[in-house]
Amino acid sequence: MSSLELRGVTVQYHKRQVVRDFSCLVPSGGWLGLIGPNGAGKSSLLRAIVGIVAHGGEVLVDGAPLSLRSRSRRASIVAYVPQEPVLPEEMTGHEYVSLGRTPHIGYFGSPSKHDRAMVDDIIDRLELGACAARRLGALSGGERQRLVIARALATEAAILVLDEPTSALDIGHQQQALELVSRLRRDHGLTVISAMHDLTLAGMYSDSLALMHEGTVVAQGDVVDVLSAETLAEFYGVRVTVHREDDGTVVVVPRREQM
Repeated sequence: MSSLELRGVTVQYHKRQVVRDFSCLVPSGGWLGLIGPNGAGKSSLLRAIVGIVAHGGEVLVDGAPLSLRSRSRRASIVAYVPQEPVLPEEMTGHEYVSLGRTPHIGYFGSPSKHDRAMVDDIIDRLELGACAARRLGALSGGERQRLVIARALATEAAILVLDEPTSALDIGHQQQALELVSRLRRDHGLTVISAMHDLTLAGMYSDSLALMHEGTVVAQGDVVDVLSAETLAEFYGVRVTVHREDDGTVVVVPRREQM
């Protein structure tokens, strides 16, 4: 179990600032959802967390700067599911998911019984058995995306960073993948930060939301407060109806313009 804290994180490409002074604390076992229109800075922020892009400010895990950890140690602490992963087409699904165990295996080591059991369990839970022996290049976009999620979960990292993890999945596999993340969070204290375009799903699984617009957080807090029709109209430029189910789920429904 680990907390994730961002202090004044800033990302700049050339002279353009795409993330401005982002600060938050995601407690151990918490789930922060990032929402916002395209170009809001969500993906850049997530890349800064995992060290893919240079950034200002600090990223801390359990109060200590993540940048002070070795690359292999960072990989065992924070697992990342990118929006557009590059997958080796000749590798099998099982081989690819097994890469998630790399931070736990020495340079000249081989997978242990626990490593193999972990990979097999994740593949089974995400119903990827039919993909395990097939080459990645022969799989559909949805199957490949589920394998990327499986590889991240196989790391047993304390923090999971998800960038549009269900964009290529049908509704059944969306729910299956997010429910597995939610279950690991509940059972093992997994800490999650995710960027999602589906506002209803974002609100359903997140504890809190941060709405980003042009690199800046414009609304942050409880799901019911951030997902208001007025706020979404202002920053997305859309007409929506927002209502709350009996179980507390906040549902966002687009509305057509009157003819």
